[in-house]
This record gives sequence, C-alpha cells and structure tokens, in this order.
Amino acid sequence: MSHEFPTYSAPPSAPAPRPTEAEREHALEVLRGGAVDGRLSHDTFLHRVELALTAGRSEELDALIADLPPAEGRMTRLGRMLERGVAKISALQVRIRDAWQAEKLPPLLFPAPGPIPLRIGRDLSCGFRLSHASASRIHAELRHEHGIWVLRDLGSMNGTWVNGRRVMGAAVVRPGDRVTFGAMHFRLAAL
Repeated sequence: MSHEFPTYSAPPSAPAPRPTEAEREHALEVLRGGAVDGRLSHDTFLHRVELALTAGRSEELDALIADLPPAEGRMTRLGRMLERGVAKISALQVRIRDAWQAEKLPPLLFPAPGPIPLRIGRDLSCGFRLSHASASRIHAELRHEHGIWVLRDLGSMNGTWVNGRRVMGAAVVRPGDRVTFGAMHFRLAAL
C-alpha cells in the first residue's frame, strides 16, 4: 500500500510594496535640488527622473538619490539670505506697481449720503453712466447704509469687483478702494 504524503512549499514571498507617491515626490525633489546645485548633469538628471518615475520598489528610489544631500540641507546661509532678499524686492515691486496703477485710475466720487442709491451702468437712468460694452445696463449700485458705504452688484454679466475680489451680493467700500465694473476701473474718492 503506498501512501502519498502532501508536499508543502513555502508560501510565495509578498512582492515588495510599490513606492508611495510621497516617496516618489521626495526623490524627484532631491533630484531637482541636485540639478540646481550642479551636482547632476542635464542628461543624468533626465535619466534619473525617468528611473524614479518607473521605479517599482522604494529601494530603487533610495539608490537614485543616495549620493545627493536631502533637499532640506541643500540651501546655504548665503542662499537663504539671497532668497529672502529676492522675496523682499519682489514684494516691493508689487507694492510699487499697485501704487502706480492706483494713481492712474479715474476717481468715482461718493455721492452725498441719502435715501436714493447711486445706480451705475450704461442705462440713461443711471446716475453714474458707464460707456464700455462690458458693463451691464444697470450694473451696480452704491448706497449709504447706517454710516457705511455698500456697493451691490445688480446681477451684472461681467461682475463687480472691489480691490480685485468679485462682489457676490454686496461689499462694504471705503475711499481708496479700487472698483471694477466689467472692464472699467475706478478708485473710490470722498468729496
């Protein structure tokens, strides 16, 4: 009588987990830093990026960046100072540009406070008539309510904007605010 014994084999080892998007992004950031620092030639950078994008295991990503310093440690003190200086100069340029453009805007004078709002639009009945086709016939209204000025969009097609933000319904406005009706720009000014 022959007995057959079952044979057991070791379970197959689980495949190595694929790299996460965060691991892949970290490797790409380190490679970018190596290229910026001049530690990788253009061709080497492109080759390693291709390998990073197709890597099947985390160990492959680690091997691609093993000879490069991590992204956090790359910037020198001088580099950080230069970065801060460039950021300050850039911010100053934006403030100067905004101030220069602000002075060029034609004024929109607040009317005398009263119960009747100032209608703004292309229609003949509007107290402040706009001449550009991007403005609606009755575009917006400016009203004095409880000691503050309120600018209300009246369902215009191209929108009413205050200081670069679209008015959804109504917005409180003050002298000096930039207002836009369609493609027409003004600066609010007191009498």
